[in-house]
This record gives sequence, structure tokens and C-alpha cells, in this order.
Amino acid sequence: MATADDSGDDEVEPDENLRSFGETVKASRKRAGRTQEQLAELIGYSVQYVGSVEQGRRHPSQKFIKRTESALDTFWVIDIAARQLSRRRGLASWFRRWADLEDGAVILNTYECRSVPGLLQPEAYARALVDAVLPPPSPEEVEERIAARLERQQLLFRTPYTVFSFIIDEAVILRQTGGPEVTRQLVDHLLECGKLPHVDLQIMPLISPEHAGLGGAFQLLETQDHEWMGYSEGQQSGRVLNDPKDLSLLHQRYAKLRIQALNPADSMGLLMRMRGSL
Repeated sequence: MATADDSGDDEVEPDENLRSFGETVKASRKRAGRTQEQLAELIGYSVQYVGSVEQGRRHPSQKFIKRTESALDTFWVIDIAARQLSRRRGLASWFRRWADLEDGAVILNTYECRSVPGLLQPEAYARALVDAVLPPPSPEEVEERIAARLERQQLLFRTPYTVFSFIIDEAVILRQTGGPEVTRQLVDHLLECGKLPHVDLQIMPLISPEHAGLGGAFQLLETQDHEWMGYSEGQQSGRVLNDPKDLSLLHQRYAKLRIQALNPADSMGLLMRMRGSL
């Protein structure tokens, strides 16, 4: 008889990745000629748990994945689908579509006024940001978020190179999130990233009488099909933008920010002076 072992995450709003995994489980179950009730009996989970996973409303536990793979003998199809799912598990649901677009970008432009962009965060700084989130995440959630953030950073080193432009408000660094030692590591990391030939890193000075980014942080990217997309994020929400009018506005603002910010060489000089004062 199936147990009530529904350990793992509670039900969540479905997203593309969870739905895709759920469809894989459902197709594998049907190929094996099993009903939800029969699969639940075989793997020791409730029918409700199996149904929630198939509907993309629950993150499957590792035990569920292993037992289902074994019971349905899918030749590792479920295991492979689960690995793809875990790649995005540490990312906010509203950010995952943009993360997928980032993965195939040829150009990525980022303006940030709240924190250093995730692609440029050393682990200590990333942990300081995650630790500051309210309500506090569980230790497992902390590790998932850190792992997802560090994995995304492989985009900086993948060939063929994506061309990156980052504009960061000086105030973000002066805030010293995590304390002086974390900030020293952060500045050292930014200096290293700024040396990469395909990365332009610019600092918007703290005193900036003209500032085109007062509307908030945003990103722009060019896909491999040479289409432009934009992204804007707020509290508990994010929007991928593809309307030509929205994109035109963001392109205008980013172009102006590039002029208003310190050039890359002067930005490196400012970072070195900041490092010396820490």
C-alpha cells in the first residue's frame, strides 16, 4: 500500500520546467502501461503526490526520481529530465525564462542599481545576498540558489563568447553587503572579470547629476537569431519584454548610460582605489 511520504517541496505554481518533467513522468508511466495508482503503489508514494508531479505542481524529491526511474525502467530518461530540472531549481520562477534566453545570447547588456549582477557575484557575496532574503530560506534552498547562480556564471567563459556589457551603480559596492571582507573579495572578482576581453564593466559614479537609469535595473540581449529581448524585475516578479516600443526605450536608456558611466579603464581605476580603501 502506498505510504503518505510526500516529503519534499509543497505544491507550487506550475512552470515550464516542472511541466516538462511532469510530462516526461506521465509519458514514461503510460509507456509502461501503469496507472497513477499503480505507480504510486510501486514507489511508495501517494496518488496525490504522483499526480502533482505529473501536473508540474510539485518539485520531485530525489527518492521519488530514483524509485520512478527504477519502477518504469526508462533507460535514464527520467534521471536526465530531473538533472535538467535541478539546473533551474535555484532560480526564481519568474527569472527562469530569462535565464533560458541568456543561455543562447550573443550579446547581453545589464544595468544594475540594487546589487552586483548575478553573473559577476563571487560566492561570498552571493551568500550574503541570499542570507539577507526574508523570509529566511532553508539551508537546502540557500545551497540551491548559490549553486544555480554559480552555474550561470559559466556563460562568461563559454565559447563562442557572449559579448557582455555591465553598468553598475557605485553605491552598490559602497553598501558593503556582507561586510568589508566580502566587499574586498567582490572588488577583486570584478577586477578579474573586467580583464576578460569580451566583458565591458562600467561604474556609474555615486555623484551623477545626469542618470538615465533612474527607472530601475534592466537587461537587454540579442539572440542567435539576431532578435532583441529585454528584461525588467521587481519584488517577486519579472517581465521578459519583446514589444518594439519597450525595447527601443531600453536601448535608448542603455546607450545613454554607457555615455554617462565611467569608461571601462576609468572604472577599473575606481575599483582599485575602492579596494585600497577597504
